[in-house]
Formats: sequence, C-alpha cells, structure tokens
Amino acid sequence: MAFAAGTQAQTLDPADYIYPIRGVDGTCSANFGEMRPGHFHAGVDIRTGGSEGKELVAVADGYVSRIAVTPGGYGRAIYLTLHNGTTAVYGHLQRFRDDIEEHLAAERRAQRKNSINLFFGPEAWPVKQGEVIGYSGNSGSSSGPHLHFEIRDTPTQRLYNTVHEGVIRPTDSLPPRIAKIHYIEIDSLPGGLCVQRKAESYPAIRTAEGCYRLTREEAVGAGRKGYFVAEITDRRNGVNNTFGLWRVTAWIDDERYFEYRMDGFTFDQSRCCDAVSCYPMQLATRNEAIRLACLEAAPDCFYPVMIERGLVRTAPGEIRRIRIEAEDDSGNSSQIEFDIRGRDEEFHAEADTLARILRPDRVATLSVDRKMTARIPAGALHETIACRPEQVAAPKTDTGIVLLSPAYRILPAATPLRRTMDVSIRAEVPSNLRLHATLARRTPQGKAAYVGGKYGDGAVTAATYTADPLFVVADTLPPSVSARFKRGADLTKSSSLSFRATDNFSGIASYTLRIDGEWVPCDRYPMTGRLVHVFDTPPTRTTHTVQLTVRDGTGNAAHWEGTFYR
Repeated sequence: MAFAAGTQAQTLDPADYIYPIRGVDGTCSANFGEMRPGHFHAGVDIRTGGSEGKELVAVADGYVSRIAVTPGGYGRAIYLTLHNGTTAVYGHLQRFRDDIEEHLAAERRAQRKNSINLFFGPEAWPVKQGEVIGYSGNSGSSSGPHLHFEIRDTPTQRLYNTVHEGVIRPTDSLPPRIAKIHYIEIDSLPGGLCVQRKAESYPAIRTAEGCYRLTREEAVGAGRKGYFVAEITDRRNGVNNTFGLWRVTAWIDDERYFEYRMDGFTFDQSRCCDAVSCYPMQLATRNEAIRLACLEAAPDCFYPVMIERGLVRTAPGEIRRIRIEAEDDSGNSSQIEFDIRGRDEEFHAEADTLARILRPDRVATLSVDRKMTARIPAGALHETIACRPEQVAAPKTDTGIVLLSPAYRILPAATPLRRTMDVSIRAEVPSNLRLHATLARRTPQGKAAYVGGKYGDGAVTAATYTADPLFVVADTLPPSVSARFKRGADLTKSSSLSFRATDNFSGIASYTLRIDGEWVPCDRYPMTGRLVHVFDTPPTRTTHTVQLTVRDGTGNAAHWEGTFYR
C-alpha cells in the first residue's frame, strides 16, 4: 500500500480555546475545506441569527498582531497571535472594539487609505482569553451577517480543521448524503497525455441511515483503466446549508486503495481544490464532486492513502467490488457498495496531431495569428493537457461596452489553473478609448464579463485564471452614484453618511470621500453596493460640504456633491 507524504495529524488541544463569539446558537453556515471555484474555504462560518454586533472574544491569551480593512474578502478582519503557537482570524466584522477602532481611524486618515493593513507587536494590544476584541458584522464578500473564523499555525500559516479537531463543536448527528457515483474511463497517450471518455453517471438512493446503493442492480461497466468521482454533500442539525466532506475513502475487493482527507492546507494549496474535485462537475453541482484519483500535478498531502494514484484496473469479464465511504468532520459516515464488471471492448483514444501538448512542469507560449499571445507558467496546470488555440465568436455586448477584437479560446473549456497566465490581445483601439480598454471573457452563458488588463503598444494585456474565450472591449460608462440622504439633510442624529455606488461592467475600483474638503475614510460593502462613512467626530451643528468620486476598473469616474447639516 502506498502512503502519501505531508499529511499532518491532529495537533490542536481543544482545551486551549474558548468559543470565539457570544450570544449565538452555535450553528454554522459553512465548514472548513468546502470546495469552491478557485479555493478551499479557509475557516468555519458561524451564524449570528441574521444580526450584527455580537461580541467577539479572544479564544486564548495572545495579542492583536494585525487588523485589516478591505472592500472584499474578509472585510474588517482581526488577527490574534496566540501564546500557544497558533493564530486566530476573525473576518467580516462590523467594527473593532473602541480603542482599536480609534487607532484604525487615525491611521486611515494619516495614510489617506480606505483599504489598510496594520501590523502590531506583542506590546501594542495584548489580550486575555475571553476579552472582547470586536463585534460581528457583514463586511467584505459576505452575503449575510456571520463570523468567519480560522485557526492557523503561526510559523507556517497552515490552516487547521477546527471542527474535526474539536475546537468548534456544532451539533451534528447527520451522516453525509451520497448523490451520484461517476465512472471515467481513461487512456494514456505518448507524452503523458491522459484522454478520458465521457463520464458515466449513476444516481444513488438511501436504503438506511448512512447506507446507499446505486439505482441500477447490474454491475457497472468498467474499462481497462479508470477512476470514480463521488458526488456527495453533508448536512447539520438545525440548518438548511450544505457542507463539505472531511474524508472520502475507497476500497476495491476489501483493499483500501484511495483516501482523500481535509485536515488542513496552506494558502498556496488553496486553488488545488480544482484538482481535488472533478472541476467540470463541481461547477455544475451544489454537492462536492470529489475525484477519487490524484491528478498528475496535484499535491499528495490531501491523500494519505493512494495506490496507483487512485486508478482502478479491470480485466475483461472481471467482477470487482467497490466500497466508498464518506465521513464528515463530526464523525458521521455513509457508505455505498457496488460491483463493477470489466468490459470486453477496449478504449483507445485517438491522438490529435494538430493539438499542442502542455505539461504542468513547463512554461508554454501559445499564439493565434500573431493577434493573441498567452504565456502559461510552470506550475499552472494540474495535469498534462492538449489544446488548440483558435479564434471564436465574441458575444454581443451591452450598452456602453465597445467590442474591439474577436475572441480567442486558449485552453479547453473548464480547465482550472493554479497560477495565472499572461494574455495579450492586439487590437485597433481608438485613442479616446485606450484608457478604458480591457480584456473580457465570454461566459458559458454567452455574456461578456470583465477580466482586467491595460492597453499598451497596440495590445491589451492581463493576468487571468479563466479558460473562457477572451477578447478586447472598452468600458465607456462611469459608475452610478447616489446619496442615501437628501441634500441638506439634518444628520445630527445619524451615526454615518451613506451612498449607493454600482457599476455596469468593470466594477468599483476606488472611491474618495471629502467632507469640507478634507479626506475622510469610507467603507465599501460590495454585496449591497453601499459606501459608508462612520462619523468619528462630534456634531458641530453646522452645514458641511460633501464630495464623492468613484472610479471603475477602467478609469471612468462619477462625482457627487452636496451638503448636510450636522
């Protein structure tokens, strides 16, 4: 039996920690390691009953080592370096406690930065276990009030599975639900290229608590070489959310040949979720589509058991027994068993002699008619692939978006990248549009979506993870800005000044707010389109002027001016 290197056993002591938030029922809306397009979920999301302002407390003795404010991601976040060698991270805060909030406001004004990262040593903000450090909220890329909570190993920043290790203990007596089993037959061509047949999918039904079978009675046909994908989800008591799996193990003829396990990861491994999952299936399901095989360039740290990288070999007419067990991070498990029978016919893939073979460990440069050039760095691909870059039709664009080039398909659809590729597309861009030129992608729904990039030397260049067709556009419409108060309004009883800012295509990139000509900090809430300045000075009972400038990703600017009384 082959055992993979790099798997880390439990090292946290639950007795070191207390619960990070007060006044909640202890339910979660997301768990550690859930597979999301482009990343594993790095922590647990603790529900706050749809409200903000719950007290956040230090889970152990330590000190505040960092606070951050960004419009996306974790929004307002606080980091505690703990004396036990770990770091606790709290995200999506409404606000920090008063003394930290006052320091933040002063630093933002001094640096004239809305987004800011501040770092501290042990002497600045020491904290004791149970001490209040802030209040829960809905800032950053948050779709509803909750606390995002993480524990990391301080020296390496490796993330821990806090539920499996007993630090966070949600009520959970529900085993995972096995939805489907997929079989993918493969053939290996010279040069390391793996070609696969279309997946064969088999729905599963529950026969008893934690026990499943396929809806078909006869054995599943299997080729000489292939692997399985298990489509599974998990539930917890008291919530309707779905959750990711901790472990999926597979046996063949009672021999354990493969195991996926989510004990933890470092941030440079987060995009490997697109290799752990069967990425095209993962995009199309709300379950987790876990590939029971390790791709060529996927890190083996997620696979403590792995024979022949998870490939299943079956001779013609041979009957073998497959058992797959899924376990959640609370110890509940489900399993399914079925027979496979080796097919008589053999799958032989045809090599595409015109295709370009790209390998994970090599740099590749691709081009089409000297109009499009793409550079794919070593380490970007999870496996060896074949591609035929080509010009394809660009989609229709909405009002204000000027189409300036054909579209170019670089990689096969739904190819995930671990690192960005640099793409440059040459186009005739009128001088008045060059500042607003950018790359866009054609979505699977046939729409144009913003990618980014800048014009220079006759081309637009950007770094991107997408495998969707790319083309050049110019975004000519500025953002839309409106105040959430009437001009001249009396705001003496208000705690904040609020605006609404949205954009049609390239998104809000920057914003500057001035009151009486002086720069003041402003928080952006991208999920609701709000810009908010929280008053940090007492009322003077006078009329004040306000100027707000908002720019989108291609430099278009919108301005709003007015007054208020406070």
